[in-house]
Formats: sequence, structure tokens, C-alpha cells
Amino acid sequence: MAKRTLYYGGPVITMEEPLYADALLVKGGKIEAVGSFDELKGLIASLPVDDARQVEYRDLKGCTLLPAFLDPHSHFSQYASSLLQIPLDETESIPEIQDRIREFIRGNHTAPGQWLIARGYDHNLLAENRHLTRWDLDEAAPSNPLLVQHRASHLAVFNTLALDELGVTPQTPSPSGGLIGVKDGELTGYMEENAFMEYLKKAPSPSLDDLTGAFQKVQDRYASYGITTIQDGMIVDQMVPLYKMLLGNHLLKLDLVGYPGAENSQGFMKEFSHCIKTYQSRFKIGGYKIFLDGSPQGRTAWMRAPYLPDSSGQTDYCGYGTMSDEAVLAAVKMAADQGLQLLAHCNGDAAAEQYLRAFETAYKESGAVSPKEFTAPLRPVIIHAQLIGADQLARAAELGLIPSFFIAHVYYWGDTHIRNFGMERASAISPASSAKALDIPYTFHQDSPVLEPNMLETVWCAVNRLTRSGIPLGPDQRISALDALKGVTINAAYQYFEEDRKGSLAPGKLADLVILGDNPLEVSPEAIRHIPVIETIKEGETIYRNPDF
Repeated sequence: MAKRTLYYGGPVITMEEPLYADALLVKGGKIEAVGSFDELKGLIASLPVDDARQVEYRDLKGCTLLPAFLDPHSHFSQYASSLLQIPLDETESIPEIQDRIREFIRGNHTAPGQWLIARGYDHNLLAENRHLTRWDLDEAAPSNPLLVQHRASHLAVFNTLALDELGVTPQTPSPSGGLIGVKDGELTGYMEENAFMEYLKKAPSPSLDDLTGAFQKVQDRYASYGITTIQDGMIVDQMVPLYKMLLGNHLLKLDLVGYPGAENSQGFMKEFSHCIKTYQSRFKIGGYKIFLDGSPQGRTAWMRAPYLPDSSGQTDYCGYGTMSDEAVLAAVKMAADQGLQLLAHCNGDAAAEQYLRAFETAYKESGAVSPKEFTAPLRPVIIHAQLIGADQLARAAELGLIPSFFIAHVYYWGDTHIRNFGMERASAISPASSAKALDIPYTFHQDSPVLEPNMLETVWCAVNRLTRSGIPLGPDQRISALDALKGVTINAAYQYFEEDRKGSLAPGKLADLVILGDNPLEVSPEAIRHIPVIETIKEGETIYRNPDF
């Protein structure tokens, strides 16, 4: 007999019409009914006596019930791995970074020669206002190969031992779409984009035993933010054993949507062909992923107009792309031929332009009657869409492309964007209001592990648009709390082709729910960020309960 639970005693936000209900009835893993408390009590009274007696009544005690959040873009595997790395988030100086590394080595009794990976430093926040160098890292870890990832996940610094083990010399050529730092004929240890990605793959990976525990912990972390559907935004063939372990041991308690790389994952696609667009052991392959540029805070996003000069004094620097036009078009056509979604990392407007052109070309060659007829089965996504232009957003609407905005950039790097682009261009990042005006089903994400997957924080950013220093950045692009919530509920479900089963509270949909301490539609805009997640429910079963409540 399927268990029933009646939730009442607090506002129920359905993300449907009508927006509010008094109560919600769950049967098994699905929503059975939504409506007034009296209506649902009447429904229960009509049940057989034994069934009615076994209904659990859950008094919300004034808390707010919503559909659980969906994470429209993050990197599940990287997030899990990050739990095994040295955390450098919010460090404010190079000596502080060095001290954290030394403390980790001492506290973990790290043997000489053992590889270390740290992550989370941001040169924009350091008192020295510069990137780390290999000499800085040599002081902190003289006996261990060390790789330190930037918080943006597009840049890294290696110490001397790491460079030696990887065989990198001052004469090693930088790959296309990447850079190996050399100054005065010496390696600096700095790498960005394709160079960093290439050598990251060559660094030793954690053991499957270590990763097993990390994958369980990271799912708990997502659930603590009210999330029940998550993403692994770049899968490569080397991850086949990892996924065999995850699925074979049934370790997933959240729904996970994976996007293998379009250029380096055919082995993965073949191995997990039974998961393409279909959940198996809570995992499905949603489509493919490509990277077209870097990060604006790292000055590697590809722009149509130059960055403002930095300390180098360069006046014509626009960043750069990471794929050729031909390769992007080939990825678009491959996804279209296979009927699969394509996600493209595009921070800069030049990268967005390359992606738009590829879809426009593919559509014209397809013989489809309209652009949306071509893209309707695909729902392509522009990941980040930080600096997409107004002209490009209109073309994206015509093509049926979905921008998934990394809108938390407004707070975390808004001040940096003002320095890099000037106030006018920086104010236009993540243009959610413009997307809404064009009736585009935008979504929001935190790009974990770049940031914690705090969906209420991203809603707060979309509503308030304030930088760390308190500067209003593009107040004309602010949206309401309700419209911001759509970006992590019903719109996110649409992005995943799951709007018929997730993203809102309606009969027949999955009972994926989140209980919040306050109503985000009624508290002050400033308070949204501080609303506690009380409980997260996946298909009728509690998977997280806040210990403080």
C-alpha cells in the first residue's frame, strides 16, 4: 500500500496557476492532489478506512512548501573531487594560501612526492592583486607536486615538481585555445584554458574508494540546498569506471543528468547508451557539452570588443575562443543528427556569436521550415551567457536557445567586471529581465564547485543585483522573486525536458519538494539569501533535514 502524506499549515507555492494552495497530498513518490485543506481532508475521508487511517499529517508550522530546486548546470564529479582537495576559497593573500597548504600537509601527514591539488583561490581577491606563481607554491610545498586551481576553474598554477613530473618546459608549445605561462624564458607555473585542461588530465586522480565517500557527501550537500536534480556538466571517457561504480552500486539518491564532451566521449556514450535520455539508477545522459571560451574574471572570456587595459597596458585584448568554427558546427550537427541537447559554455559575446552562427548555419542546411522547428527537439543551452549582447539574445529567442545565466557573478565578480569592462558593459551581464521580456525560459545556476549550489543565493542575486561592494549592477535587469524562482524550478525542468514531472506542484508530478523557513515571495528582497532550507524530499522521502530546526 502506497504511503500518503498531507502537508498543510503553511503556504504552498505551486509555480502553477493558481500560485498558492493550502495543502498538498503525496501518495508514494508522486503528488496526488493540491488544493485547500478542507478539499484534501474530504478526499482522505473518501478513502477506505484503513487507507485514511494511515495518512501522515505534516504540519508545516508556517514554513513554505515549494517544488524542489533543479540545478541547471554544475560539475557533479568535480564538486565531489573538490571535497578531497585543499580549500582556498575566500583567501585574501598569498601567505594565507601558503599557510593553508602547509597546514594541510602537516595535518594529513602527506608523504614527500605525493601529489596535492588545491582549489578556490581568486587573484581578484588577493592583497597582492596577482596570480600565484610556481615559486610561491614551491615555498608552501617544496617536496610535493602541487596543482592549484583558480576559483573560476579555467586557470591553474603548478609548482616546479608538478611541472617536472608532467614534462612541461619553457619550450613546450601552448595548445590552441590555451596558454602556458612563460616570462623571461622561465615557466611561471600559470596555465589557462586548454593548456590547464590538458595537464589536469595527466595529474593523478583520487582512488575510487576515496571518491565513493566524496560522491555520497556531495549529494548531501546538494540536498541541503533543496536540490533533487543535479548535473555533471562535462564527462569524458576516462570517467567510465567512475560511473560504472556509481550506477553499479546504486549510489545516486538524486537524479543526475550528464553531458559528455562532444569531442572526447564516444566511449562513454557507447558504454552508457542505455542511459541516453532515460534514467537508469537515477542517471541519464542529457546530451553533449562543448567549451567555447573561458572566464571574464580571469580575462579569458572571448569578447567582441576589447577588455579595458590591466596592468599589462594591452589595449586590444579580447580573450580568445577554444574551438574552431568548423568544430562547433560539427558538434551542433552531431547533436542534431542524434536528437540530443547541446550545452555550450559561452561567457563572452564573441563565444555566443560563434554558437549562434553555428545553429543558424545548421538550421539553414537542415531544410527545416523555421529555426524553432529545427531546435525544438534539442533545446540547446548557452551556459553562463554572461556577456551575451541584446542583439544576440533576440537571435537566441528566434532559434529557441536557452540561456542558463551564472547570475551570481553579479555579486561575486561584479566589481571585477566593472574593472574589466567598464560600468555600462558590466551592468549588462546576465540579462535576465531582457530574457524574460523575450519570453525565453532562462535558468540560473551556481556552476559548483565554483560556488556552493545555493539556489536561494542565486535567486537573491537575480532579485537584488548587488556587487560585493554594494554597487547596484544593472538594476534594470532585476526580476521579481517569483520570476527568479522559475529559473531554478519550472524553467529548469523545461531545460531538462522534464516539465511534465518536475518543477511545479501538480497532480501526477514527482513529489520532489523543499520546505523553506520563510516565503521567498513575501520576505524583503535582501532577506531571500538567508532563508533556511528546513527539509528536502525526493519522491516522497526525506533526504535532508536541517539539524537546527
